[in-house]
Amino acid sequence: MKRPGLPSLFGTLLILLYPLLVWSAHGKVEPRLLALLLVAIAAARLLASRLSRNFRWMGVAALALAAPALLWNSLLPLKLYPVAISAGMLALFGYSLFRPPSIIERMARLTDPDLPPFAVAYTRRVTQVWCVFFAVNGSIAFATAMWASPAVWSMYTGVVSYVAMGVLFAGEYLVRLYVRRQHHA
Repeated sequence: MKRPGLPSLFGTLLILLYPLLVWSAHGKVEPRLLALLLVAIAAARLLASRLSRNFRWMGVAALALAAPALLWNSLLPLKLYPVAISAGMLALFGYSLFRPPSIIERMARLTDPDLPPFAVAYTRRVTQVWCVFFAVNGSIAFATAMWASPAVWSMYTGVVSYVAMGVLFAGEYLVRLYVRRQHHA
């Protein structure tokens, strides 16, 4: 298995730390300088040679939001990046429900190419659950970007949403084990 390159690791680290970096620099650094952080994320995402075509939009979204932040020295476009990511993931996962196989089914087939029908139905349901997650997460991220303090926005987008994602991953794993046992019993 090929190891991720430096641009990919750098981009992932910046995305994970992005809300906390914006919050810690808020009031100390002009938004147009913070926009350079989004440009760095975009560059890392677009330069990552093994990055799937399905995820290059993340770099484009970062550039699209960095431009008005640079131009108008505004913090709001910077706070909308997590919203753009959730919206993009919702679109990607949702599109796969109308153009099968679903995203989760594709991932499952990487380890088990011969999925039984119950597993295909299960992966479709999990894809739907992730769509709901991205819709709710994006809505809350939007609300905090528009109407909450930078600290609340940072806490939600940099901590709470990641914890919620981890809980969903763990919960889905437990449900998957249960579903497998039910069909192999």
